[in-house]
Amino acid sequence: GIGMGMTAPVSITAFPAEDGSLQQKVKVSLRIPSQFQANPPCPSDESIKIEERQGMTIYSTQFGGYAKEVDYVNYAAKLKSALGSEAAYRKDFYFCNGYDPPMKPYGRRNEVWFVKE
Repeated sequence: GIGMGMTAPVSITAFPAEDGSLQQKVKVSLRIPSQFQANPPCPSDESIKIEERQGMTIYSTQFGGYAKEVDYVNYAAKLKSALGSEAAYRKDFYFCNGYDPPMKPYGRRNEVWFVKE
């Protein structure tokens, strides 16, 4: 019963397949606004879970435009290539993040995050 509005970023946990494409399994995460974090409202839909994301160090790349799955896959591949074999990061998932509302046509910000091990 509490309206919180949209928060940023909208974070999608992507699980890459062997060929770099994304599996159909994804997890969408929304940030709970600061004023609700100490005592978040209970979801009325049992498929919605409240989780606390622990602090992490990430490797990131940023790009613009209206991001599609293919864009996230391509930028993840570019980030992987830029990091080479020396960087240790989680290979079983990565985060696809969007920061802008759908009606913002210019200056859009999207990011791919790899979590450092």
